[in-house]
Amino acid sequence: MSSSNPTGTSTARATLPACDHRPAPYDGPARNEILALRREYLNPGILTYYQEPICIVEGHLQYLWDETGKRYLDAIAGIVTVSVGHCHPKITDRVREQVGRLVHTTTIYLHPNIVLFAKELAERMPAESDLKVSYFTNSGSEANELAVLMSRLHTGHHEVLALRNGYHGGSQTAMSLTAVGTWKYPVVTPGGVRHVAPGYCYRCPFGLSYPSCDLKCATSIEDVIRYETCGQVACFIAEPIQGVGGAVLPPPEYFKVVYDIVRRYGGLCIADEVQTGFGRTGEHYWGFEHFGVTPDIVVMAKGIGNGAPLGACTTRPSVAEHLKQRLHFNTFGGNPVSVLQGLATLEIIDEENIQQQARELGGYLNGRLLELQDKHPVIGQVRGLGLMLGVELVKNRQTKEPAAAETADVVERAKDRGLLLGKGGLYGNVIRIKPPMCITREDCDFMVDCLDTCFAEGGAVT
Repeated sequence: MSSSNPTGTSTARATLPACDHRPAPYDGPARNEILALRREYLNPGILTYYQEPICIVEGHLQYLWDETGKRYLDAIAGIVTVSVGHCHPKITDRVREQVGRLVHTTTIYLHPNIVLFAKELAERMPAESDLKVSYFTNSGSEANELAVLMSRLHTGHHEVLALRNGYHGGSQTAMSLTAVGTWKYPVVTPGGVRHVAPGYCYRCPFGLSYPSCDLKCATSIEDVIRYETCGQVACFIAEPIQGVGGAVLPPPEYFKVVYDIVRRYGGLCIADEVQTGFGRTGEHYWGFEHFGVTPDIVVMAKGIGNGAPLGACTTRPSVAEHLKQRLHFNTFGGNPVSVLQGLATLEIIDEENIQQQARELGGYLNGRLLELQDKHPVIGQVRGLGLMLGVELVKNRQTKEPAAAETADVVERAKDRGLLLGKGGLYGNVIRIKPPMCITREDCDFMVDCLDTCFAEGGAVT
């Protein structure tokens, strides 16, 4: 079915697919009361989405409910964190059992969950990579800090290379790695970090076009090493696909060139798989595998535990051994509950063919978004892999002027119609679509039809 709109085009009616789950009656504080308490007692730096923040009180697989019982399709997966679905029954049952037996112990004691989970992660790394030793943390920021620390200890070098437009967390060291200005505070961060050019072809930092550019974005990294460092590099860290930066997918040869340069100058290569790991990109289990490279350290969080506060840093034994120089332990990292949730998540990914679903539905969704691009001039580019997609909006396709206000408007309109999306990019002009990987084809159609309606109601930008 279709309906007319002021632009004279035709849009499909966006209706949420049917759902058998019925949320429990909500009897907690009212939304306005929660908002008032938050304003009084939570740090004001903790942002909320939307002009009128929504109150989420229940979740089931790909859907969320607010305190009024309104249902939403979660197309951003709790900021790319829910891999196999909110409150997946198998995970819920196993966590409930573990909480009844033991919630907390530390790494100074033995417990089966942590070693079983580490073994499962090692078995999912590329064969012959020797990526088999894991250190569990509570977040991606913490895991990235640990990866840099181990790199510096192993190489004896200090200088770190990170990508412009990349995001690696909110702690001070992670913020120094981050190169998206809207996520950095005006404070001095730990030094020794040099930011190099990303493979962002749509907005090439050199004004060139792929492939005639001869991969200038990658080869220019050697100039940074020669001019801005002492010629000795501790590590290079990058997301295979930049998440917060706007689902930026580099050219296929990019990481091979960069890894070769970094290793010639004595550095290790770190893959930040916090958003790209665990089959989300579809064809491969890890994002770096799409580019034919094997890192020295793999950092994980978010989707690793389907919502549990859990991160990990996996590397070779020869790199990991340097932490033995000092006393070291982690109070909450690798706790029995979080790692059990991680174990259950891995099992569900395998049992329910989640990776295959990400590949197939991601391809279908990408195709439908490209159809929208043909229809709406505001869409400058559709990009990504699997169920990690981005839609960059521009005021004019020739000038590529970012359409930040239009992006915010579309995200607001979509929320009103039951679709929760993310925003990304330096200018906030990229719609981030990264749903739980348990979504259906009908959910994909709803997303695209809803966006179609929102673009049409907002007016075409030419």
